[in-house]
Amino acid sequence: MRLAIRYATAYIYGVEVGESQNALRVCPADSYTQRLLDYTLSIDPSTELVSFTDYWGTRVDLFGINERHTRLAIVADAHVETVEPVQPTDALLPADPIVDYEYQAASPHVQWGDQVAEWARDVGSGASTPIAKTLAIHHAIGDRMDFVTDATEVGTPVSEIFEKHQGVCQDYSHLALAAYRSVGMAARYVSGYFYAAASGAEPTSDEIQVETHAWVEVAIPGFGWWGLDPTNQQVASERHVKIGHGRDYEDVTPLRGIYHGETDSTELRVGVTMSRSDLGSAVIEPQPVAVVQQQQQQQ
Repeated sequence: MRLAIRYATAYIYGVEVGESQNALRVCPADSYTQRLLDYTLSIDPSTELVSFTDYWGTRVDLFGINERHTRLAIVADAHVETVEPVQPTDALLPADPIVDYEYQAASPHVQWGDQVAEWARDVGSGASTPIAKTLAIHHAIGDRMDFVTDATEVGTPVSEIFEKHQGVCQDYSHLALAAYRSVGMAARYVSGYFYAAASGAEPTSDEIQVETHAWVEVAIPGFGWWGLDPTNQQVASERHVKIGHGRDYEDVTPLRGIYHGETDSTELRVGVTMSRSDLGSAVIEPQPVAVVQQQQQQQ
């Protein structure tokens, strides 16, 4: 599947601010299931760009704005080709576990207590293979959770997500990671884009408006990393476009930054367009969102 992706975001400060420093992680990755064809980045006010690959293997674009400004706008365009991932089968898997301590331990957004650990053990107790246990937890997350926006924040603890039974894709993924890791399975957080209708089904039109998405990858012995989308109760497919992975949201935050200035009215707007056809030059104005991830330093 060939997809065009446009990530557009804007900070509206309301007053002049200065020295904005930012780290952007929105470029699709190259992997065995997807190939990055091209990637271009436009920033207003214009500035120099430094790009590198971070510890987790994700491309990071660093840039700073040193002049006074009231608005920061970013547009990232990419084209990717994806293929349907290979799925694991029990017949081909050895019994030796995969040990990856970084993805088995607790992390900033994936902390769990006895309640979550006991629930995960109960859910997977009847599974006789790693694949069966992975799917048992995957389906249990879907049964337990309801997709509700504004019910949580990025830093909402896993224990609270577990008790509320509500959240968005980040919460589904953090709870899934806590469940997998609590039973000794290596699992990592994935940030990316999902070419889908609101229901998770394949879109009926070529061009759609979406948001950045999150899912998980679980280490299956003898196979490797298996992508699962707990929010939509699907196996990751050719419609899932990966940006990068890490221990949790903290490692692959799409945009993080800091600025100098005094303002209580900062507004963040984000929009993602995906299409089976090439996108035109016009950029749809991104929509306001509740969470502002740039931090303010008063001077």
